[in-house]
This record gives sequence, structure tokens and C-alpha cells, in this order.
Amino acid sequence: MDTQSQLARFGLFDARVPRYTSYPTAPQFAGGVGPGVFARWVEEIPEGAEISLYLHVPFCRRLCWFCACRTQGTNSDDPVIAYAKTLRAEIAMLARHLPKSVRLSRLHWGGGTPTMLNAGLIRDVAGAVFDLAPMAPGGEFSVEIDPNEIDEARLDALAAVGMNRASVGVQDFDPEIQKTIGREQGFQLTADVVAMIRARGIQSLNADILFGLPHQTPHRIADSVQKLLSFSPDRVALYGYAHVPWMSRRQQMIPSDAMPTPQERLKLFEVARSLFLADGYDEIGIDHFAKPTDGMAVAAKQGKLKRNFQGYTDDQAPVLIGLGASSISRFPQGYAQNVSGTSDYTAAIRAGQFSTHRGHVFAGEDPLRGRMIEALMCDFAISRAEMERLAPRATVAAILTEVAGQFPGMVRLDAQGLSVPFAARPLIRVIARAFDAYDQSKAKHSAAI
Repeated sequence: MDTQSQLARFGLFDARVPRYTSYPTAPQFAGGVGPGVFARWVEEIPEGAEISLYLHVPFCRRLCWFCACRTQGTNSDDPVIAYAKTLRAEIAMLARHLPKSVRLSRLHWGGGTPTMLNAGLIRDVAGAVFDLAPMAPGGEFSVEIDPNEIDEARLDALAAVGMNRASVGVQDFDPEIQKTIGREQGFQLTADVVAMIRARGIQSLNADILFGLPHQTPHRIADSVQKLLSFSPDRVALYGYAHVPWMSRRQQMIPSDAMPTPQERLKLFEVARSLFLADGYDEIGIDHFAKPTDGMAVAAKQGKLKRNFQGYTDDQAPVLIGLGASSISRFPQGYAQNVSGTSDYTAAIRAGQFSTHRGHVFAGEDPLRGRMIEALMCDFAISRAEMERLAPRATVAAILTEVAGQFPGMVRLDAQGLSVPFAARPLIRVIARAFDAYDQSKAKHSAAI
């Protein structure tokens, strides 16, 4: 039996599984984690600790059809101005609960389109954040930048407030594909924005590109990757496009009959992957590539790679606080998510309370299984010794043995732990699901490849 037939046998081409940016996954979040719980968890952060902060701006000038993120379109700046005011109020409220001397190891602005904030709002929001907590030495301040929604003034403001890593969404450079997914963004426009970023001394550049898009072929994705490589990004996320029109109405604008088959998706990934490796990038986890000197590549070599809601990260902070509508926070005690609707979020903040409306309190085997899944997703291996520091030896052995039994020939189980050989790595999310103790039958996840 050839490799592809083996992968198919274990469900690679028909399974729908979580991306495992958290454990348990967000569909398992429930009530019981409200503003009071969130405030208490914030207050229990040790003084002087380093934490991460994520700030969500859920607005876009236009809604790309491929995107399944929680965003809303607006041609007016008024909602963005009002939202920025609410963000500053939320930050001020957080300051009343955050212990002294806390510093930021990572600060990330995402969306939506955070660069919809004008230059003045960028300075105002950043000022509020740094009044809350300063950046730690060596900390990273990254911002997602839409080349269609940026100018000199906003880049000047971002550089002035300390942005030192920019993240540029590419998706694909082919004009037909861009038109089909509702994201028209010329190569020259993107190149000009990258040059503007570099000119301001911001040398750390991330880029996102997608495989599995409608009308995408090996030739087309190779052309897009080669154009992307001309920017010399430090870090690239090669995400599989998740076609979930039953969840995201705007994706119904994309013709399903133009989508590549699962087998074709795997080929598209392999073509892109080979080009990144040929250009000297290190392969990170299942869908990232980085220059060998990048912090993420260094973390991967040192066994310190982590997984969070933005995907892979080299951030070691145990706490991630999410600000803004729909943002998710991670604490050692569990997860807390803000209400998704901007109107509900605004109403809560104006009433003087956090907008936390659901989450999950870690219990039982959550920490063990969560770490097993993270290790598998990051390192393709689970150390038995590390897991035995989290749970009794018999418990660890039982879980590893059970999962290994489900994937004969696809995993190795020995005295050191469980590992996944290179040929079976496309199955990693399917294997990770076997460590998941929660019912996934009602959750509508994306394809495994």
C-alpha cells in the first residue's frame, strides 16, 4: 500500500478535525466563565510576570469572501472610532485588576483589519496599552497589515509606537483566484507596502499564504510562492483554506465546484513546501516556515515551540489576555472569551464590566491531554517523561497505548514516548483528535488537509 493510500485509510482526505489552537477547542466553551471569573484570574497573575496581549479589531473596509473570521464591513470610520474608545475603556478596566510590574512579552493587533485605525487612533490605543504594561526586553509588537488598507501616516504611527514585526496577508497573487475569493490585491501593491515597512526599520516580516483555494493549481501556487519569496519574509504561514460555507455565509459566494479535491490540496501543499525548503526556510510544525535565525525556528530547535489562537508561537508567557469583541484569553486556570457582537461588547464595557460570556475551567485530564496535543502539533512527538510530570505513569501509558493502537504503522510507541514519522505527518490533526476526550461529533471543523 502506497503512502497516500495509507493516509486515506486513516481519514486524511475525508475527516474534519480541529486545528487545535487550544484544548479543549472553542466549540467546547460554555457558560460559567463570566466577568467575575475573568477578573479573578487576572488578579491571580503573579506580580512582575510577563504576559501576552491580543487586541482584536473586527472591522474591514470590505469583506473578503474566503474569510471566516468574526468581522464586519464598514465604509465609515465612525464605528472604528467608537470601538477604539471602547477598547481604551476596557484597557483602563483591566488596569484596575492587573497586578503591579507586569510586562508584555508579546503584543499582537489582529482582526479584521487593525490598520483601519487611523494614525491618531493607533497612537491613542497604543498609549493606553503601554500605560497598562510596558514591553519586556526582547518583546515583540506585531500588527496584521492589509496592503489595501495602509498608508504612510499609519505606518509612521505604528513604527513610532514600537511595532517591530509586521504581518502581511497575501493569500494568493493569481488575479483569477483573487477575484473568486473576493480579495483583489496586486503583487506590486504588496511589494510597495513591504518596501514601506522595511524602510521604517521594521525588519521582522510575517506573511500568510493559502493553499486549497478555488482554481488553484500547482503551477499557480508555485508562482505565488516565488513572488512571496521575493519579499524575503522572516516567517510564513501556509494555511489550508477552510471552505465552511455552512458557517460563513460570505463563503457561499465562492463556487464549490472550483475547489480542489483533498488529494489535490495535499499536492498544492507539497509544491509550496518544497519551494520554501529550497529557499532555505526551516519547516515549523504543520504549516509554518521560518528563516533559521527567526525566533520561531530557534524555539522549534530548542523544543520550546508553542501553540495559541494565532497558530504557532515562540512566546513562553503562561497568560494571554484578549481585548476586544470575541477575543479569547488563556490563563493557567482555563479560557475566557469575550462576547462576539460589537454592540454587546460595547454595552458591557460601558456598563463597567468585562464582556466575558463563556469559557472553560481546566479540570481532570485537561492539562495532560492539552499538552500532549500541543507537543504532537509542535514537535510530532510526545515525551513520556514530560507527561509523567503532569499525571501518573499509568495514566500516561494508557492514553499513549490507546492512541497508538488506533494508528498502526502511523505512529511509533517506545520507552521515550510516542512519535509520528515524517510520512505520516499530514495525519497529525487526525492523530491529535484521538487524544481529545471531548465529543467533536457536533462541531463543524475544517478538512484535515
